[in-house]
Amino acid sequence: MAVNTFFPTDYQLHLFHEGNLFQSHQLFGAHIFKDSAETYTRFCVWAPNALQVRLVGDFNHWNGDGYELQKVNGEGVWIIVIKQNLDGCNYKYEITTKSKKRLLKADPYAFYSELRPNTASVVYSLGDYKWRDTQWMSRKAQSNFLAEPAVIYEVHAGSWKTKDNGDFLTYRELAEELVPYVLEHGFTHIELLPLVEHPLDASWGYQGTGYFSVTSRYGTPDDFRYFVEQCHQHGIGVILDWVPGHFCKDAHGLYNFDGTHLYSYSHLNDRENHIWGTANFDLGKGEVQSFLISNALFWMENYHIDGFRMDAVANIIYWPNASNRKSENPFGIAFLKKLNQAINDYNPYFLMIGEDSTDFSKVTTPVRYGGLGFDYKWNMGWMNDMLEYMETPPFARSQAHSKVTFSLLYAFSENFMLPFSHDEVVHGKKSLLDKMPGDYWEKFAQLRLLLGYMFAHPGKKLLFMGFELGQFAEWKDKEQLDWHLLDYELHRKLNAYVKVLTKVYKRTKALYELDHLWDGFEWMDVNNNEQSMFSFIRKGKKEEDAIIIICNFTGISYQDYQIGVPNPGEYREILNNDDLEFGGAGHINKHTIPASDESFHGRPYSIKLTIAPYGFQMIRQVKKRKERKGNGKEKVRSHAAGRREREQA
Repeated sequence: MAVNTFFPTDYQLHLFHEGNLFQSHQLFGAHIFKDSAETYTRFCVWAPNALQVRLVGDFNHWNGDGYELQKVNGEGVWIIVIKQNLDGCNYKYEITTKSKKRLLKADPYAFYSELRPNTASVVYSLGDYKWRDTQWMSRKAQSNFLAEPAVIYEVHAGSWKTKDNGDFLTYRELAEELVPYVLEHGFTHIELLPLVEHPLDASWGYQGTGYFSVTSRYGTPDDFRYFVEQCHQHGIGVILDWVPGHFCKDAHGLYNFDGTHLYSYSHLNDRENHIWGTANFDLGKGEVQSFLISNALFWMENYHIDGFRMDAVANIIYWPNASNRKSENPFGIAFLKKLNQAINDYNPYFLMIGEDSTDFSKVTTPVRYGGLGFDYKWNMGWMNDMLEYMETPPFARSQAHSKVTFSLLYAFSENFMLPFSHDEVVHGKKSLLDKMPGDYWEKFAQLRLLLGYMFAHPGKKLLFMGFELGQFAEWKDKEQLDWHLLDYELHRKLNAYVKVLTKVYKRTKALYELDHLWDGFEWMDVNNNEQSMFSFIRKGKKEEDAIIIICNFTGISYQDYQIGVPNPGEYREILNNDDLEFGGAGHINKHTIPASDESFHGRPYSIKLTIAPYGFQMIRQVKKRKERKGNGKEKVRSHAAGRREREQA
């Protein structure tokens, strides 16, 4: 095999520099090639301002003599081909800057990295894994996420559960324990906090160094592939948190890579992200666009990831250090459109979810119609309003009524996802359960109410691990969840409620089919601020699938509470958060409820029912069974007769 065949073509380099080499990870980084006689390892890196680049590693005793990379056609791309199979070897690039300073840098395109605190890259071949998730991938290609249920379980892999000695579970151990747990609780997806290689555990992966390296904390790339595969085989989607806005400034990483600010903006005020102590990617630079868009496609292609939740979108749309907080960054906006279009072209079923805290318009509008091209936007406004409302003492909620109603003024302006994420249960914000006012019982009752309202509100759902246990403590990233809480009755019953809530949600089409359309929602009583009571209808594509929702945000119970209903007949309660099995007081409606001809709430009919303190109830009209013709056995008999005739013949 001629060595020249390893070198990039002029066309590849042209695409890379203009920001359109979306498979740049196939050119850059460490790659093993074989022919009939020899095995070669090629290393390729972009360092246009370096005086010299040498390859160092455990294969040459970290001495770069004789391992100088060759600069390709003055393009700033350096390459070396070693006639060895260096699979599994550790390496770095020794870069000499224009000021004659010597830097040891990890490979930006490395597929694997040393276990921290070590920082070398590792040669790793990704080509041999035999995937066994064909059925999932085929089914996903025929699905419509907008019209399907989605309850996403957000997980920090290092602290969901640990071993007895405090060590992390591996990717394979997570597959054995987390997957059945997610199935048992009815979640449809797992969203993992960033798994790109990162030096500091406390950053939770949001400050990365190795964007193409799945972190070695929990195992190898093939171990993570096994985890994803197990999720898919059990019908669970996998979403990754992804951070294309900024990166950490550790010496071995992307920062000041060749002695210059290669990956970040050249101007100090644009480059420095003072909030997180990181550097902002220069999203207007073609080579950075090639790097990041390739990275997105890399995770899709090599790990069969089903979606990204993009962190800190506001940090990309707007200049973070601008004197005007609404100063738009044209490079960031153009990058988001280019990225989302490239992903959609590659796989239109891949989910792009933006964590955007601003009111920037058309976030989930397709790029071809002038939007940013995300599939979903986190509804941060709903989250903030609802948590503020729930933290208000019940007797004062009548004065905060609009905190609940306001979200429905804009609920269908974007495709929204409702998040109660890790950010809401750290840094002194308290756990979801502890945010609830009142005594021990009232806290649980109100959390059940909040969760019920969340599942009934338009939008897909995301919840951070531990909510289902009723954790009193905030999330502790250095410890596992408080699993011992399941030994206590109310915590155990809250856990049972979550399982039933997800089950009812997934089998109730009215709660998800028209999430993104006004057609799926109708207020019944929106103005009852005196009682802090809300009632509304959720609708599916079929009229008979409609569900009536009633939420009582005070601790007062009611007998014979009247609400309007659209049709005559009988109604029944399909879920009540005050059921004894969920830790409630038992104010439920056991029997069917007949509708009277008395009009109410602008509806021609009405029903009267029991309302629990801090009650959440789902009511459905009883469907009449269609009369069957015959006794149902005719077809069975005819099939049996036909089989006997065939056997006799």
